Amino acid sequence: MKRSLSLAGLLALALSFAACNGVSNSSSTAQKKAQVFVTGEDAPMSSVVAFKITIDSITLNNGTTAAQVLSTPTSVDFGQLVGLRSLLGFNTVAPGTYTSATFTFAASNPAPSIDYVALTTNPPSISTATGTLSNPTVTVAFPTTAPLVVGSNGLAGLHTDFDLRQSLAMDGNGNLIINNGTIAVTPVLDVMAVSASDSLGQITEFIGNIVSVNTAGNSFVVQGPYGFQETIDVNTNTLYNGSNSLSSLMANSIVCVEGTVQADGSILAAGVEQITTDKAFISGRILAVNPGPVVTMFVGEELGTSATIAADSVYTVDLSQVSQYDICFIDNWFTNELFSASSLVVGQRIFVGGTYQNNGFTPDVVSLRRQGVIGSLVPNSVSITSGNQGSYQMQNDLLMSYSAGGPFSVYTGAQTLFVNVNGLTGLQAAGAANLVSSGLVFYNPNTSKPVVLAGRVRVLP
Repeated sequence: MKRSLSLAGLLALALSFAACNGVSNSSSTAQKKAQVFVTGEDAPMSSVVAFKITIDSITLNNGTTAAQVLSTPTSVDFGQLVGLRSLLGFNTVAPGTYTSATFTFAASNPAPSIDYVALTTNPPSISTATGTLSNPTVTVAFPTTAPLVVGSNGLAGLHTDFDLRQSLAMDGNGNLIINNGTIAVTPVLDVMAVSASDSLGQITEFIGNIVSVNTAGNSFVVQGPYGFQETIDVNTNTLYNGSNSLSSLMANSIVCVEGTVQADGSILAAGVEQITTDKAFISGRILAVNPGPVVTMFVGEELGTSATIAADSVYTVDLSQVSQYDICFIDNWFTNELFSASSLVVGQRIFVGGTYQNNGFTPDVVSLRRQGVIGSLVPNSVSITSGNQGSYQMQNDLLMSYSAGGPFSVYTGAQTLFVNVNGLTGLQAAGAANLVSSGLVFYNPNTSKPVVLAGRVRVLP
């Protein structure tokens, strides 16, 4: 017998099953050295789908001592880290109290690159601008009451938040100022000292392909997105999607890991999702959906397709032969009720896995991925069912509101994490606050509009 629930009921179930707001496993690895890990995310702009900048180095300072925590030039797409946290680096430092962090960026070779949405075409198109740095070196102080402290046998974290809204040149209406294909970039970052167990210290998305699996050692190695290989430890608390386990993970398959950084630099996985055993994928935001379905998307990431489908390009993919539709870290009977070929919608972030031969990409799996959605709260739209279970509406000036034809709904639950606001009650009094709702974007068949299932809600300063 086919089960049937309302969309609100399905979203409530998804909130109860999905760990969309972080992870909670802790590490038992003995700490032997003073170590610092670096995580990154983004305070975004709704028009920007990609912002790539190369960080040459990150140095901690305390007035007398300087300690590098990132010394290898690392290209980071902060546009991909809207509402998500990934591991950018890990290094040994001298124990001490650090009061500021200095970031050095590459001004050229490569220069910063910005991809932004243009709604003047149908479907929406992507334009690119080259960033011109006002200053390649920026020193940011930690809050005076919360410096970064690392003990002689400790592990500390440096959380970095690249504030695009304040970093990119804009006019009085919030539009990007593009001059002859260039845009002025004045890097504005926020830094915070975090522990591995803090919500802002945990890794919510680390995607890569498996290099090797060590079942006896309860670990596997992933080639990560920032040029380095990362060891992933698992234990009896680690959750897998489907019928997977450590022994079923395959070399070269593509996985997504969420978890906690350990003192040796590895990640203790709270969840491991084997997305596909194929060796090629593209992922990014949907710009248009046509019958078939045939989807036009902005490709923010790719693996194995660069000869014809490069990152930071627009690509149209025929999904008519795909039968497997997944939702990240959700694997229940109601998955197909929430996400299938008929529930693709503009604004969603999806992962398309497949095979790539003779310059041709053949998709065979589509996975709905987490994302952050920025916008302003619609005043008087907050509805509270019980505690933090309820909903509100947001107004986004680009893809989401373009897709919805105006404001769209955001659903929250008891597990939703609220940052800089006291839950839904505080949100009721927040007026037209700017906020980022992080989670999953679904299609509402009753309204043909996108809705957001939020695991984390952050009110922006």
